[in-house]
Amino acid sequence: MRRLATTPKLLASLAVVGAAASIAGLGTFAAFTSSTSAQNQALTSGTVSIILGAANRLTTGASGLVPGDTVERAVDITNNGTVANSQVGSIALTTTAPTSSLLDTDTTNGLQMQIDSCPVAWTESGGPAYTYTCGGSTSVVLASRAVIGNAIALSNMSAVTGGNTDHLRVKLTLPAGAGNTLQTLSSTIGYTFTATQRTATSK
Repeated sequence: MRRLATTPKLLASLAVVGAAASIAGLGTFAAFTSSTSAQNQALTSGTVSIILGAANRLTTGASGLVPGDTVERAVDITNNGTVANSQVGSIALTTTAPTSSLLDTDTTNGLQMQIDSCPVAWTESGGPAYTYTCGGSTSVVLASRAVIGNAIALSNMSAVTGGNTDHLRVKLTLPAGAGNTLQTLSSTIGYTFTATQRTATSK
């Protein structure tokens, strides 16, 4: 009989202890609070995007070159981002030669490249031996240099601004000093224009 009597007392004791622990816990974590919040901060990213425009003669080749000959081709580069969101800082040109020869590897007597810009579309004559005249004042985008190069910086490019188009004339020249070692050779030139974002800043 005594054993049966002690069991309820033990359970009752445990229940009292548990209740006391619960009350103590409430006292430990209670605190005054206040909150305020700012919501709906709108953030958007800009665009870095250029495309070939209406004119593109860079896929038209030329043959039978001799020292002193020139090859002129027009190409338009357009920034198709919006004025507000376009974030172009600079435009560069990389040229490669999938089919290579001394015409592109000889940096002195091989093909030399110069790029000029016109504020309006170039007036084209001939074909495919094209020549071009500008209805305004031309500006130098790239001074004459060897045709092959990586990430060549282009200057005076208006296409760094959204919606603008640069009307370019790419001029290749086989120097007058090119010797017999450059006869009967073939090269294929590839052109890649790359836009790079503007310098990062605080917004």
